[in-house]
Parts: sequence; C-alpha cells; structure tokens
Amino acid sequence: MSSLCVSELDILLVEPSAMQRKIMIQQLQDEKVMAIDTAASVHEALEKIIRRPPDLVISALHFEDGSAAALLGAIRRIPALSELPFMLVSSETRKEQLEVFKQSGVVAILPKPFTRQHLGSALNATLDILGHDEVDLEFYDVESLRVLVVDDSRMARKLIRRVLSNLGIENFFEACDGSEAIDLLKRETVDLVVTDYNMPEVNGVELTEHIRHSELLAHLPVMMVTSEANEAHLSQVAHSGVNALTDKPFEPETVKRLLVQLLNQD
Repeated sequence: MSSLCVSELDILLVEPSAMQRKIMIQQLQDEKVMAIDTAASVHEALEKIIRRPPDLVISALHFEDGSAAALLGAIRRIPALSELPFMLVSSETRKEQLEVFKQSGVVAILPKPFTRQHLGSALNATLDILGHDEVDLEFYDVESLRVLVVDDSRMARKLIRRVLSNLGIENFFEACDGSEAIDLLKRETVDLVVTDYNMPEVNGVELTEHIRHSELLAHLPVMMVTSEANEAHLSQVAHSGVNALTDKPFEPETVKRLLVQLLNQD
C-alpha cells in the first residue's frame, strides 16, 4: 500500500491569481492537505521545485512569463525531477491545447471550476503513483508478467511503467509505435500489451487488429490508453478487439482494476 496519505502530500500550487490561489488552498485544505506552497509564475515555480521538490505540482495554464506547458517541459528535462507528478487546472477545452499535457504523463487535467470529487480523485491518483500496492492475480505471478508498453511519447511510456511497477510488475518491453511493437512481438513473448491510440506508422487500432489476426498472438490481452473522445474513433477501437480502454490521463486505480479483470480471465 502507499506509504503516503493525502494529509501528508507536499504540494506546490502555481497560480497567477491571488484570489484563485486562496480558493484552491481552501479546497486543498478541505481535502486535509496542509503542506501547500505557492508560486505566481513559471520562474518562481521552477526555483521552488529545484530547491525543494514537492510531491505534486498543481498548475494553472497561463502565466505572464510563460505557460504550464513550458513549466512541465522544464521539469521533465531535469532528470531528478522527470517523474514529478503534475496536475493541470484549466478552463481550456480545446483538444489541441490539452494534448501536450495528456501525452506528457500528467496525473490529471481538472476543469476550472472543479468539484471536490474531481480533486479527491486526482489526489488519490497521485498517491497511487507515489505508492506501492502489488496486485493479486489468480493465474499469474505478478513479478513474472511480461508487459509491452507502446506509445510514441517517452514520458507517457514512463508513467505507464511507473504505475504498473507500483503494482508489482517488473518485466517491460517498450515500443514507440505499432510498427516497432509488431517487430518486437516476433522476437519476444509477452503477457499483456498496453498501447496508445494515436501513433505514427501503425496506430493502436492497427496494432490490435494485427494481434487479433495472428494465430500466435490472438489470445494476447490488449489495454488501450487514449485521449480520443471522438465517438467514431472509439467505435473503431471497440471493433478492433481491444480488451480494455481507459482515458489519458488515466487513474492508476482504474488501470489496476482493468488489469485484474484482464489477467484473471481463465
């Protein structure tokens, strides 16, 4: 189980508006979070993060000296901080503006204003990422599971691996798109494929269809992680033979539940 609880989280809140900072601090305190530091700009946030890394960064989207994307990119480029959990709070709804965050492995994208349930779920997702809670599978030894993670985003692959590692999984293969995954499956035996939807060369649907039409691979469970909300795309995913589908960014608890469902099937 996680060694942390919500009340022990150390959070940096990055928000340019003093009024919004006050509101969000109160919302966090309502969730029993008390260790809250604040920053009003990208520069100030980076200085504080480097000096004393928090457990979680919660950031607005726009600042006078940059954006949350710039802040997240700077954090990800520092090796010691590259896995720092990051949460975006924004009223932005345009897919193209949010995609960079979905592909960078954020723990949550909260709407503004958000509900207490939204915040609670996001904080619990952070605990799941920081903690360790080995999954119990009826037909598999978790430590011997071999998982192929397929995503064109290195950071997204890293987050998926971190979540699965916290469940006790130790053996991973990685591919940056479906084409590389198909080549790898010719050489290696795996027990589960976790794949993104949007990828160059061969996308997640095409990879799944390849697996389903292969005599040797047809049995292989496939979990798809996608940021697509388009009904036509989701229908295509469903018909490709995917066993489980989850949103990006995903909640680690959802991944755990889907993993148990997939791998406990005889």
